[in-house]
Amino acid sequence: MSAPLPLRNIAIIAHVDHGKTTLVDQLFRQSGTFRDNQRVEERAMDSNDLEKERGITILAKCTSVEWEGTRINIVDTPGHADFGGEVERILSMVDGVILLVDSSEGAMPQTKFVTGKALALGLKPIVVVNKVDRPDERIQEVLDEVFDLFVSLDASDEQLDFPVLYASGRNGYANSDPSLREGTLTPLFEKIVEHVPSHAADFDGPFKFLVTLLDRDNFLGRILTGKVQSGTVKVNSPIHAIDNTGKVIETGRASKLLAFRGLERVPVEEARAGDIISIAGMAAATVANTIADPAVTEPLHAQPIDPPTLSMRFAVNDSPMAGREGSKVTSRMIRDRLEREAESNVAIRVTESADKDSFEVAGRGELQLGVLIETMRREGFELGISRPRVLYGTDESGHRTEPYETVVIDVDDEHSGTVVEKMAVRKGEMIDMRPSGGGKTRITFSAPSRGLIGYHGEFLSDTRGTGIMNRLFEKYGPHKGKIEGRKNGVLISNGTGEAVAYALGPLEERGILFVGVGTPLYEGMIIGENAKPDDLEVNPMKSKQLTNFRSTGKDDAIRLTPPKIMTLEQAIAYIDDDEMVEVTPKSIRLRKAILDPNERKKASRKKEAA
Repeated sequence: MSAPLPLRNIAIIAHVDHGKTTLVDQLFRQSGTFRDNQRVEERAMDSNDLEKERGITILAKCTSVEWEGTRINIVDTPGHADFGGEVERILSMVDGVILLVDSSEGAMPQTKFVTGKALALGLKPIVVVNKVDRPDERIQEVLDEVFDLFVSLDASDEQLDFPVLYASGRNGYANSDPSLREGTLTPLFEKIVEHVPSHAADFDGPFKFLVTLLDRDNFLGRILTGKVQSGTVKVNSPIHAIDNTGKVIETGRASKLLAFRGLERVPVEEARAGDIISIAGMAAATVANTIADPAVTEPLHAQPIDPPTLSMRFAVNDSPMAGREGSKVTSRMIRDRLEREAESNVAIRVTESADKDSFEVAGRGELQLGVLIETMRREGFELGISRPRVLYGTDESGHRTEPYETVVIDVDDEHSGTVVEKMAVRKGEMIDMRPSGGGKTRITFSAPSRGLIGYHGEFLSDTRGTGIMNRLFEKYGPHKGKIEGRKNGVLISNGTGEAVAYALGPLEERGILFVGVGTPLYEGMIIGENAKPDDLEVNPMKSKQLTNFRSTGKDDAIRLTPPKIMTLEQAIAYIDDDEMVEVTPKSIRLRKAILDPNERKKASRKKEAA
């Protein structure tokens, strides 16, 4: 067998939309991984449908390129803190990181989150200032911000002595001179080979492998991905899996070994220390377990995961329209799907309710849970989703604590007053406010997560869609007391049928409608927002009484304002504690948790008495 190529294992860290996945595309092209005439989708690493639609990376992915006799394994990391569970694990697979920052936006909160994890592991960064061809670039200020960020994250002197390259991922060049606007990515390849240490390989020790990612394949079943820490493994070698206490979970054989070559996973006969590979054939082993030679009893250290901060209730859809659109509607199907998710995504925790018809799903944020719901919906599930609620803790004195987030907001100067006012209502405390150039202001808050639920939509309206908000888990701090919720009540359908124009016309005066003519409705379904604070039951199906008398004038044609259609995230953020979102493959409906008006009144009286 030919000698293995020298290895470099790196992760790319960047904030959402700073050009990380585009840069990886160019690394593929310039290393010869893609043929010149090969048709490849843009942002090839964002393979998941939701990733393509939202333009974000949700799942960590491994790939590799070969450059002048060195194999470079690249891990594309999620840039959003909600997917931090992925980030923490995969950093243990690599020996160096590329920190990619936008030449205008600079280091953002999510960059801080992932970079902090990387520096704590002792990884030495290469800083790449991307999009240097932007007209609003501020390269030197951005570099100063990165240096200040590293200092605030307690970087060592060696980590602070980082190399810098100036690049345009879209145009495929990187240079050590910030004024150059041409060339190739060769300087970046050279810097990776020179600056990232090769894995301190223990080829002669026993085989040890730490599972960092788990996914499924229709043909191979469960596939475990990670880095071989020591020794060598061959196909069909006897192996066993042990947990972090050293307890054996299962024994078996390495029935299939897969290595990353470009975007493909290809079968290999053996893998050695330092290789990032996937193993198929294990039925019970999961993330953070050690797979090793049967003689090994000591597990490898697995990175601890930050705890979930937010939970939602996923219930069986019990509305009158249940089962019309989805094929997966039973609690057993929902339980199996959620357990499968929790197995591969360690940042999610699932607990079953006493009535067995609903599940409490805890995660790292609204985006993470929203992505899970959207994925399940596309798979044919029907669900009833509750309002998100934060997970409280207690301090040493027994006082209640709640999660806080650092919120960094970039807005046009004219909207800064409104944002500060709204954040104050939500118990956010302003930490910093500074002009960021170009008529914009950057404001930093420390705010309880509870107050931020549902704020993003309102924030976009207040800033005319120009504001950018970034959030990052900060700490558990003292409970901030009552936070004002939604000010308006809702319009509730008092019967079942189809919405009629004759009835909807007068209802427009009562508030904002969420349904249009012909929308199927049921009793207890929310059809709009009331202009007043109270809920109001209305009849949106009332049609005109027909008589045999002709009216003297022609009836005025009813002109309705188009209804306000909510996205899944907007709907989840909008609902109150006594409401739910009915999610099916084709529809998103808002409803009261208790559909019957009499039962609703009884429950409300009980709550007030309590």
